Amino acid sequence: MRTRFSKKKATIWSLLSGLLLAVTLLPTANGLELSLNSAVEIQAKNEVAVIDPAMVTTLFDDTYALISGAIFASDLALVSAASRQIELARTAFGAKKVAKSILYDEYGFEEKEYSCLNQLWSQESSWNYKARNKKSGAHGIPQALPASKMNVVGTDWRTNPVTQIRWGLRYISIRYESPCKAWAKHKRSNWY
Repeated sequence: MRTRFSKKKATIWSLLSGLLLAVTLLPTANGLELSLNSAVEIQAKNEVAVIDPAMVTTLFDDTYALISGAIFASDLALVSAASRQIELARTAFGAKKVAKSILYDEYGFEEKEYSCLNQLWSQESSWNYKARNKKSGAHGIPQALPASKMNVVGTDWRTNPVTQIRWGLRYISIRYESPCKAWAKHKRSNWY
């Protein structure tokens, strides 16, 4: 989801900045030199309309405020949703729910793969994001070793169970292709 969100956000920002640039440069591009004090006459279908520059400026400011307000509101909504997801994942039940959602939505796996993941991480950490192996130093839900490897997903891996889940799924996907293959490896050697 992070990748989709980033691409989507970048696309939106690009479109908005392009639109703002076009609106800013439009009068100059058409060879019109407008001062803020002069009215503009537009002739269409034998009718003449006079546009007050103050009205255009107000309309532009209102539109800009509306667009930026909408973007700010959507950013706040995303932050709020992420915060709720993190709080949910602080319990084993919630962590399972979050992992299942990410596994299905972002990796496209089915129920069988979730079942393998559940067995694997139940064995490794009991889905406890604070789990730490005192001998090896492995940490978190996926028992990353060294734990600092989770920095590639987020530097908050010590306290954020969603970061741990995302790293664990990424690791499994890269190294084993699927949770069931990782679980099979764990059953053979007691590690994955």
